[in-house]
Amino acid sequence: MKLVALLGAECTGKSTLAEALAAHFQAGLVREYLREWCAAQGRTPQQHEQAHIAAEQAARIEAAAREHELVICDTTPLITALCSEHYFGDPALTAGALAFQRRCDLTLLCAPDLPWEADGFMRDGPGVRAAFDARLRAALAGHGLGWVDIAGGDATRLATAIAALQRPSSR
Repeated sequence: MKLVALLGAECTGKSTLAEALAAHFQAGLVREYLREWCAAQGRTPQQHEQAHIAAEQAARIEAAAREHELVICDTTPLITALCSEHYFGDPALTAGALAFQRRCDLTLLCAPDLPWEADGFMRDGPGVRAAFDARLRAALAGHGLGWVDIAGGDATRLATAIAALQRPSSR
């Protein structure tokens, strides 16, 4: 079993790339639970709801890993944990999220170089996107978690990601 995590700030093409990779490799796909949760609730989560969202994302990834040799994860609990730090000043989820991230065989980090697009209450803006990208990169680097940078247009992103998955060194 191989877990491939797609991480990035808002509006960095994670979902588009995750779907393309899952189709290309005929792999399991775990979509971003936060998006589903927000659509059902009609709002973004509050501080006390962050742990549930992170746990549900992890549970869905674990369930997919039991069914597929390759699982493409459109985000992991690390994004929820860093959002909890960013929006609420709450680092309580970070240690567990970092431990989960270490289980991933490959992390693809989507750069904030795509045009920012509004998505109702789901997105904050290009300024927040840049700050969150910096926070994410610092967290990964600070904890010795490697990644492959994914940048450029959709075709370039997909080609870079496919090449990364095909490298023998990606576990």
